Parts: sequence; structure tokens; C-alpha cells
Amino acid sequence: MASKHILVVDDEIGIRELLRDILQDEGYQVQLAENAAVARAARLHERPDIVLLDIWMPDCDGITLLKEWANSSLLTMPVVMMSGHGTIDTAVEATRIGAFDFLEKPIALQKLLKTVSAALKHSEQLPKSEMNLTSLGKSPIVVALKDRLDKIAVGVSPSPVLLIGPKGCGAELCARYLQDSGSPWLQLSEFSQLVNAPLDILETVRGGVVYISEITELNKTEQKGLLLLIAKSDKYNVRVVCGTSENLPKLQAEALFDHNLFQALSAVSLRVPALDEHKEDIPDLAVSIANLQLELAGLEYREFDVAALNGLRNANWPGDLAQLDAAVRNLIHTSLGEKITLDDVKRVLHQFDDSSTRAKSAENRKSKQVQVEEVSLTSQVDMPFLDQPLREARDDFERLYFAHHMKDAVNNMSKLAEIAGLERTHLYRKLKQLGIKIKG
Repeated sequence: MASKHILVVDDEIGIRELLRDILQDEGYQVQLAENAAVARAARLHERPDIVLLDIWMPDCDGITLLKEWANSSLLTMPVVMMSGHGTIDTAVEATRIGAFDFLEKPIALQKLLKTVSAALKHSEQLPKSEMNLTSLGKSPIVVALKDRLDKIAVGVSPSPVLLIGPKGCGAELCARYLQDSGSPWLQLSEFSQLVNAPLDILETVRGGVVYISEITELNKTEQKGLLLLIAKSDKYNVRVVCGTSENLPKLQAEALFDHNLFQALSAVSLRVPALDEHKEDIPDLAVSIANLQLELAGLEYREFDVAALNGLRNANWPGDLAQLDAAVRNLIHTSLGEKITLDDVKRVLHQFDDSSTRAKSAENRKSKQVQVEEVSLTSQVDMPFLDQPLREARDDFERLYFAHHMKDAVNNMSKLAEIAGLERTHLYRKLKQLGIKIKG
């Protein structure tokens, strides 16, 4: 079994070399760094199993470097802080940020070895690294979002929270930010449980968070089940967090969303900004996503050049954070050079716009035109409503369309939405508009 790799970061050469000699005698591989710049490079390229990090350094103090790693999803190994001027306040701050432990200089031999051994055991139990809210950015709009979530998190009881924002905006990161460390997490996808066993859900996730990514996907019966779950959630110390990209007041006015559930959720609601509203965060976000993927896949570290990061920042992201995440993963796996360049970024962002795709689209348009011409020859026999004004004719056609497919779907709204290529919310709205009754 390969020996564990330890990175020692200290600006005093005597201390660095003493720690190296002691740890090498114990069978560890040891790498030395005299400042934060060297430590950054070592962390990215060598991926140490544990870092011994001095607090007081000339170019960048250890607490700042620790925060930097935490904010970039790079705090995936135990970090033990070291200082000859340590205080309780410093130790508390370091552990709050994510340090495993704190050693005061001069460091006793047995204390050093015991702490290193405990840190390495702890590293084996660490979960896989993942994106978190601290990775979302440092812009004023994101900082304000974090401050509001902090205020919500310290409430006496875990009130339900509604997160409003475009699809892919990072609402799940906000929901996970409200989850206490080590507590249960459930992203609910089987909505029938809300009808059949809402209290079982609460028992399963007692003390934790239930998250629903799009609240408007629930039908009316499921909405009532969620309302019951929220009413009982205090007893189980469970926080319910729901996301939506829809206009809930409008849906409520159209009787497509339960009035009481809307009132319960809107009491504590937050808007999650779209990526286009904080583009200044995109370069750091891209680096964080890349570092995370490199960690998980065990790939060789690769940097973005400045032009590539600017290209990502200036691009449009209609799919929001989810689209950026997919683009960065693509760049990591398909770029050929030592660095990821602007040409790589352009290639990935425009790969669906090539000539073959345009030619195929043109061919499809031509095919549809031929079909329309063919239909026009026979449709007057089959579709008498062609003599009606366009709007009435369209409504009649849509009623026939849904009547036909509801037989196949047997009033299963999920199946009907899939056949029609509509989201369930839009489907319910369309059926109501056409005067088609929904069973169940």
C-alpha cells in the first residue's frame, strides 16, 4: 500500500525540514512549501492526503489560504493549522472554515504524530467533494444571498423556504446550505409519497432537509400532501425547501396551485440570481467546477488561460449554472493542449451550431413544408374546422389532439405531458384553458 503524502507549508526552513525528517522516519511521503504560492501549486498538482499549514506567512496567511481552498471546492483533505502565536479565537476560526485541528509551536513529537494519524483516519470518512454555495461567487448579489440564507438558518424552528429562480440556477446549492452538517438530506422525486405516506418521509429525514426542485410538478392532491407534511415538519425538526422557475401567484390565480400551500411557502422566499446577473463570478466558478471534476476523476491538473476564462464570462448561459457545469466538464475531457484556451471554449460553446446541424435543420424544414403541402390537399375532408377563424380552429384541433392521446395515457398526466412535449404545469394550464376536465 502506497505511503500517505503530506504537504508541510511553513516559511521557516528549520521547521519545514524538522517536520519532514520526523514524518519521513514514520514512513510518510513529505513535500515542502515555503509560502502560499508554492502550496497552491502543490495542492493542485500533487493532491496531498493531509496538509500541515502555518498561519503566519509573509505573502498570504494560512487562514486566507484555507478560506481560498474552501471557496474553490479544494478543501477535500484534512488541514492541520500550525502557529507559534496561536489563540483560541484563531483555532475556532480555522475549524469553522474547515481545518481539522490546530497545533501550537513548538510542536511536541507525540502530539504531531497523533494528530497526523487522526487526520488521515478522518480523511477516509470524508464524503466526495461537491459544489457548494461558497463556490457560487463573491459578487454583491451572491454575498447578499448567502447573508439572507444565514439569517434563515439560525431561526428557532426550521421554517419552509421557497427558492425562486431559472432552471439550473443553483437552487439546490442554497437548499444544501441550509442543511446542518451530518443531518439527513432527501431530494423528493416520488411525489406519490406525499399522498400515501407524508409522515414516513418526515420520520426518514428527521432533523434534516426535504428538497423539491420544482414545486409546480406536483398535482393538486400532491400539493395537499405537501401542505400536511409542512404542518407536521416542526415536530420532526425537518426543513422543507422547494424551488420553482414558475410564476406561482399567476398559477394560484388560475386555480392551478393550492392557495394555502402558496401562503405557507411564500412566508420565507428568496430569489436565486441567474448566472447572467453575476457574470463577474464565472471565471472563479469555472475554475472551481474544473478543480472538482479533476479531483473526482483523478485527472492531471489543467489550467484555463486568461482568454478562455474571459470567453466563458462573456458567453450567454440560457441554461444557467447547469449549462456552465456541463461546458466545463466538456472542456476538461476534450481539450488537447496543456492549457484550456479560448479556441477550446469557442469549440465547445458552438459545437451544436456547425454546418451539418444547420443542413439537417434545413432538411427538416423542407420535409415539413412538403408535409404541409400534402396535408393541404386532403385536410378539408378530414378537418372541417379549417373554415373557422384561426384561434377557434386551433382550439378545436387541440381538443381533438388531447382527447385522442388521453385514451392512450389513461388520464396519466405525466405520460400525457411526455407525449405532448409539455411540462406538467403547462399541460394543466392548457387543459383548463380548453375546458377539458382532468380526472383524479
